[in-house]
Amino acid sequence: MDFKAVLNQLKENRSDYLKGIGTPIVVLAALGMVILPMPPFLLDVLFSFNIALALVVLLVTVYIMKPLEFGMFPAVLLIATILRLALNVASTRVVLLEGHNGGDAAGKVIEAFGSVVIGGNYAVGLIVFIILMVINFVVITKGAGRISEVSARFTLDAMPGKQMAIDADLNAGFISADEARARRDEVTREADFYGSMDGASKFVKGDAIAGMVILFINIIGGLFVGMIQHGLSFSRAMEVYTLLTIGDGLVAQIPSLLLSIGTAIVVTRENASQNMGEQVKNQLGNEKSLFIASGILAVMGIVPGMPHLAFLSFAAFLAYLGYFLQKQKAQAAQEEAEQTSKGGSVANKTMQQDHKELGWDDVQPVDVIGLEVGYRLIPLVDQAQGGELLSRIKGVRKKLSQELGFLVPPVHIRDNLELDPNAYRITLMGVGTGEGELKHGDELAINPGQVFGPIRGTATKDPAFGLDAVWIKPDQKDEAQSLGYTVVDAATVVATHISQLLTNNASLLLGHEEVQNLLDILAKSHPRLVEGLVPDVLPLTTIVKVLQNLLNEGVAIRDMRSIVQTLVEYGPRSQDPDVLTAAVRISLRRLIVQDAVGNNNEIPVITLAPELEQMLHNSLQNAGDEGAGIEPGLAERLQNSLREAHQTQEMLGEPSILLTSGMLRSVLSRFVKHTIPGLRVMSYQEVPEERQIKIVSSVGQH
Repeated sequence: MDFKAVLNQLKENRSDYLKGIGTPIVVLAALGMVILPMPPFLLDVLFSFNIALALVVLLVTVYIMKPLEFGMFPAVLLIATILRLALNVASTRVVLLEGHNGGDAAGKVIEAFGSVVIGGNYAVGLIVFIILMVINFVVITKGAGRISEVSARFTLDAMPGKQMAIDADLNAGFISADEARARRDEVTREADFYGSMDGASKFVKGDAIAGMVILFINIIGGLFVGMIQHGLSFSRAMEVYTLLTIGDGLVAQIPSLLLSIGTAIVVTRENASQNMGEQVKNQLGNEKSLFIASGILAVMGIVPGMPHLAFLSFAAFLAYLGYFLQKQKAQAAQEEAEQTSKGGSVANKTMQQDHKELGWDDVQPVDVIGLEVGYRLIPLVDQAQGGELLSRIKGVRKKLSQELGFLVPPVHIRDNLELDPNAYRITLMGVGTGEGELKHGDELAINPGQVFGPIRGTATKDPAFGLDAVWIKPDQKDEAQSLGYTVVDAATVVATHISQLLTNNASLLLGHEEVQNLLDILAKSHPRLVEGLVPDVLPLTTIVKVLQNLLNEGVAIRDMRSIVQTLVEYGPRSQDPDVLTAAVRISLRRLIVQDAVGNNNEIPVITLAPELEQMLHNSLQNAGDEGAGIEPGLAERLQNSLREAHQTQEMLGEPSILLTSGMLRSVLSRFVKHTIPGLRVMSYQEVPEERQIKIVSSVGQH
């Protein structure tokens, strides 16, 4: 019973066992060809298969969209090379054993290449074969090998920069975790592919050398066998065995030449998702160049003694091709102009309706978030022209909404003819908050702080963080990443700038409607908690102010349950938003500390010297108005000392936290918000009991 069960299981799974068996069969067949004698008919079949395989591989290299789509090419190249060399050994055995019987002794394929292709003239055949070998070995194989070597080196050098760019896009919300994982896999596969191609090109080079060596060995061996063993004359042996050897060599070397060309095409292809024919059309289809070339050919065609028909025919063909491409571009430009004119038709329609009475609908509300672009940057926001900015902005909104705890309003985009053509402006509540200039089509190489050399381009500053940067061409991206630059496109530059401004001004985005929506959502899961909060405990305006204070201090409002619980508890005691904000911060202390230091049990903090802290207490108590009582000289010295301590923490790669008393926390938080961005201010009461404090610096000590 057990044996029958195993047999039935094998029958059910035989299709699984047969999968992937083709490659081992080919390798074993190649080994068999080296060891066992082959009949001429089987040689014909295998030579035909070898030529067909080389043709298929060559056509695949032409029609793939980008090199990584043919990731198995190095392995296919190795198997094809082994098969061809095994065929060389098998055909050599047949030629030397049966060559004296006539031209078809080694099969019809070798006979055809030895007689039809080179006309039966072994001298001509020898010359043609040598020329093919020189083309294959000296030109194609050597060039492809060099390109493979350089591509592999630069691809491996650029891997850290590409990984950093993916991490930056992921952190900025431009891509999801799945997209980041897919891009990392693509970077790894790209490095593996070009590394394998560097090694595979050595197989092609060795195959070309082996072909030359086998040719001379076969000719010398054929003369020896024909003259000594079979008693042929020198001229007869030379004719028979040379024709067979050259036919054998051509049958093997033509597939080798095809695979060499395929290798060269793969390693010279641009790693972009575009058909090779489309790339040739887009990059060589310059009508100006075609017209000039047509004119030169026409002049050459009318020179006496020149082949007039050939030159004038090609001149006419190039002129027609240039005219055709020019007409296509003009038609595309006209269609784009018609789409643009639709906006103008709307304006004309508005002018015709000016006689109507104005109404409140004519008063346009101020955009909460606005983006104005110059006319040259319109393709960035036009999805019909391949613009990616809209999707990037959507990703920024989604990421910030998840981090901050409320829905970030949409970004209203419009063109502004008053701006420079390459400029853009970001507005918040109708006020310009940030601006910059882009080079559409170029990419921005940002210096993250340590690079290994300069790169040519237009020097500038990253508009989001003010870092040194250079505008470069897209074909310089790999070079810049290998030097340590973080390279982003123009759409990413704008999206990062928007993300940075929205994060710093999150409190401006939160209004009464947003807060009411948050309370309504919380009421669905905790109805008793929200019931009676507004207006019995606190007015909605006070709650809005508290949440705005939290956002202004860099505290997310994701945990609305804890926030509302604290407001319900402290609301009857005080209506002061600052007092309520301090109470809410204490209830959110675990979240605040986790955002600052992660899961580290130890919190590195900067403190104020006791005498300095007491001096600030006295100044605030005497002034009555928060912050107005700090003497200007003291404020400047305090700011410089805090900046030095903050920079020291940044250089060490550690968070920067100023720990002070509850009375000073809100004042110092406003004091350092814009002058020392990145420095967090916490009170002693906001440190969770399970965390340990580590004082790294004390400001004001002598």
